[in-house]
Amino acid sequence: METMKIADVRDMTPDQMDDEVVKLRKEAFNMRFQRATGQLENTARLREIRRTIARIKTIQGQRRKAEASA
Repeated sequence: METMKIADVRDMTPDQMDDEVVKLRKEAFNMRFQRATGQLENTARLREIRRTIARIKTIQGQRRKAEASA
């Protein structure tokens, strides 16, 4: 899986964003267990997941702020 671009996140609906965050958190949880047992092969993927979650949360915050000021 490749890194999600910011343009892809902006095209998502709020429900899609929530679903993606849940999916990414589950993946990160599973990868942490793999790391603990020495089975994790792609260690860079954990960093990608964290950053993608941060991108989604940032856009969600921007949208909430824009709605509140409108």
